[in-house]
Amino acid sequence: MDDATSEIYYAQLVDEESTRTVMAGLKKVIERQGIFCALYSDRASHFWLTPKAGEPVDRQALTQVGRALRELGIQMIPAYSPQARGRSERSFGTWQGRLPQELRIRDIRDVDEANRFLENEYISEFNRRFAVNSTEEGTAFVKCHHRDLDSVFSIQNERIVGRDNTVKFKNMILQIDKQNFRGSLANCRVIVHEHLDESITIGFGPHQVGRFSALGVPCKKQRESRGNAAAVQNFRNGSFTQPLGKVANDQTNQVSKRLFHIPTASAAMDKSLRILRKGDEPKPDI
Repeated sequence: MDDATSEIYYAQLVDEESTRTVMAGLKKVIERQGIFCALYSDRASHFWLTPKAGEPVDRQALTQVGRALRELGIQMIPAYSPQARGRSERSFGTWQGRLPQELRIRDIRDVDEANRFLENEYISEFNRRFAVNSTEEGTAFVKCHHRDLDSVFSIQNERIVGRDNTVKFKNMILQIDKQNFRGSLANCRVIVHEHLDESITIGFGPHQVGRFSALGVPCKKQRESRGNAAAVQNFRNGSFTQPLGKVANDQTNQVSKRLFHIPTASAAMDKSLRILRKGDEPKPDI
């Protein structure tokens, strides 16, 4: 929820709040609204690591959620009492009093159906009734320019590639295919990403060097789009569309004209043999 307006941006019913469910909610809000300044949360273990009960959190030992938000430049603020998040606690009380009645009236008993109701009806109606206007105009959200939120909001683990170009991960052996930029990744440090859809990818710097299902089965590489594939094939075949084709053909013709007077190896040999048969001394071509 927005601390300034009490507007609800995301809500879902889950079996248990966890790293994955929190990441799914944050990712959805950022995709819809943009990057926000700070996240004010409780000290649950998926948000913070607390070395000793009752003591402050360890701000240097990041959780997966903390790592993802740091990548996006979002500050995290821990709450040390329920009163610190009084606005959200009051909102929870309203939800607990109203939502069960709304579900009962509509005879909604399935979690998936309840989440559809939240998404399509309840949140907008709740915001219409209870959200307030901010004291200043404008928004604190900024557009997200990150190209790969799927990788940011994933469970990341570092591994070292074996000599056989494989990575051991959760009782699975993930085979890395041969890469164009490097013959082997043996002994290199890579990042294994567990995505929210349960697929697995392996990253080496800016490169994705492997993609697998949740069971470790390799996924086929995404094929080039039809347009790109056609352009690549035309390039390989030497045929281009205008205006690229005209320029390329003109350049090819010019090169052919410049090199036309230079004999090939087979032609030069045939000429030498003809001269020797006649008994004349071969003369060099000028």
